[in-house]
Amino acid sequence: MPLTNEQKKQYKSIGHHLKPVLIVAENGLTEGVQAELERALNDHELIKIQFRITEREDRRALMEELCKIAKCELVQVIGKMALVYRKNPKPNKQLSNIHRFQA
Repeated sequence: MPLTNEQKKQYKSIGHHLKPVLIVAENGLTEGVQAELERALNDHELIKIQFRITEREDRRALMEELCKIAKCELVQVIGKMALVYRKNPKPNKQLSNIHRFQA
């Protein structure tokens, strides 16, 4: 289900303070990257990913592929950083960025 503009706004303000938990480089979406992405989304729901790829089109295509593979929602893209969200039906309130930073 797509995020509403209100949710995106809230997640962007939370995401502003986050550090990237995953770095995707020239090798792309390797098994290790996908495993770490899966773990991070399960734990934190909202994560920041850094893409170390020079070409803008390649970077954008990789972001879309990553979202499709992980079944997550792209919240925001700024330069080489992407903020993605996937709801966890049973979130850990100590780890989830959504629960930790909610006002």
